[in-house]
Order: sequence, then C-alpha cells, then structure tokens
Amino acid sequence: MSGDGEQRPIDPGVRIGHVHLKVADLERSLAFYRDVLGFELTQRYGAGAAFLAAGGYHHHVGLNVWESRGGAPPPRGATGLYHFAILYPTRAALADALRRLVEADVPLDGAADHGVSEAIYLRDPDGNGVELYWDRPAADWPRDAEGRLAMVTEPLDLEDLLTLAPR
Repeated sequence: MSGDGEQRPIDPGVRIGHVHLKVADLERSLAFYRDVLGFELTQRYGAGAAFLAAGGYHHHVGLNVWESRGGAPPPRGATGLYHFAILYPTRAALADALRRLVEADVPLDGAADHGVSEAIYLRDPDGNGVELYWDRPAADWPRDAEGRLAMVTEPLDLEDLLTLAPR
C-alpha cells in the first residue's frame, strides 16, 4: 500500500466476474438458480458443486456444499455477504426475471428505482442476498447541479415492470 496518500485508480476494464456460494443443499440451490432464475448448468462436480451461467459463459454462479452441507445461514448481525447483484441487459429481461419469481412464489425483500438502475431484492434458499437489476444508459443517470451522480432510492412499480415480461 502506498503511504503517500496518492491513489492510483483500478483499470477501468475491471469487472466482477462471478460469485461462488457455500450452500446447505445443492439440489435446492440448483432448483432456485437454474429452474427459477433460468441460469444454465455448465458443469457439475458430483454431489459437491455446480456451476451455472448465462449466454454460454463458463460460470456466473458457483455453488458448493464442501464446507456447508446441511449448514444454517449466518445469523443476522454477522459480517459477510450483504448481497450480490445479477445485471440484466434490458428492462424487459428484468421484467422476465420478476415474472419467474412471481410464478415460483419467491418472496421479495424489496424493489427500488435508484435513478441509475431498477432493482429487485430477494434471498436465495440459503438466505444469501440477491439483487436483480438493469442499468439505465449512463446519459440518463440523475446528476446534481455540479454534474455529480445523484442516485436515489424510490419505489419501483412492479406491476408496470411486469407489463414488459414476455409470456
């Protein structure tokens, strides 16, 4: 670490590539990520792990029971993952995700319009926080008088969003 207080920014091409979750029941988690959200199973390591992706990628979500088979979620108030986010390419694709959740009776923790994005919040079967969202074009992001980003947290109209969901 630099001790001079000068920060070097990270390469702007850096992206967060995938999440790997410890789960209690691999089949239950596969049923959620594959059957409800629609990720494709790309590889399985016996009864211990599975990898899922969208669009032919090697994996966006890894699931394993190596250290957690039958385990309980971390207690509230503990450190750890708050949520991870799955970025959908369009508002219609996010609407399809919402339709899948509704059809599977998956409860939502909340939904918000952040100005820069629209987001749906929920828990997976192991209690991990999951955000499903799409980004508005950067030119449409809210800005203050000085041009700085001015994100908000407003209610998201889920009924309106569902009108875009393909049947």
